[in-house]
Amino acid sequence: MRKPIIAGNWKMNMTPSEARKLVTELVPLVRDAACDVVVCTPAVDFAAVNEVIKGTNVKLGAENMHWEASGAFTGELSAAMLKESGVEYVILGHSERRQYFGETDATVNKRVLAAVKAGLTPIICVGEKKEDREAGYTNALVSYQTLIALSGLTADEVKRVVIAYEPVWAIGTGLTATDEQANETIGVIREAVRSVYGDAADDVRIQYGGSMKPANCKSLMAQPEIDGGLIGGASLKAEDFSKIVHFDA
Repeated sequence: MRKPIIAGNWKMNMTPSEARKLVTELVPLVRDAACDVVVCTPAVDFAAVNEVIKGTNVKLGAENMHWEASGAFTGELSAAMLKESGVEYVILGHSERRQYFGETDATVNKRVLAAVKAGLTPIICVGEKKEDREAGYTNALVSYQTLIALSGLTADEVKRVVIAYEPVWAIGTGLTATDEQANETIGVIREAVRSVYGDAADDVRIQYGGSMKPANCKSLMAQPEIDGGLIGGASLKAEDFSKIVHFDA
């Protein structure tokens, strides 16, 4: 059995004082969660969030990282910087990073390798645009993105990564893939992993990351291939996020 994982992606939201208030509200609401709970915050919030979640079941995640250990990369953060800040998870290859900041499948792979080497758990984002789905390219595209991102990892290392399927057309639009569409595509991703890494695919947790919210989380999480959610807007409200964490209540 794969343990579900619900991770919040705060994006460019929450000052340190706002972050402290949010997680202070969140911690008691998710104390008895049956799933792993992660908040992926802006770097300026790491210290404030860590003060509150230390000793709880809530884990800290980052929203991106560079693949180099150090160097002339103004504005970037290394894996070692994240680790020393208390970070355990890191989102890599989010569609917004690809769309606005020039991320490519190749640079996502470099980040994945660096994160795993450092002992961080990467949450690797893959997904198609609306035109890709309409043209029938979804399965080929997400399979390609997945295998490029994992390239260079061993089967044991692959077991430790998290993959987030995020249909780009469903992010921040209010649109959501149907339960069956999400389950089918996540199944395709798992089979792509299996084609290279064999039974390790059975241990890989694959989230749905397209506008999961309290109203639809239960039905999405009931699908056999879906192991969790990468939550955007709903993660910015403690009550909403906690309802997703308790999807099985």
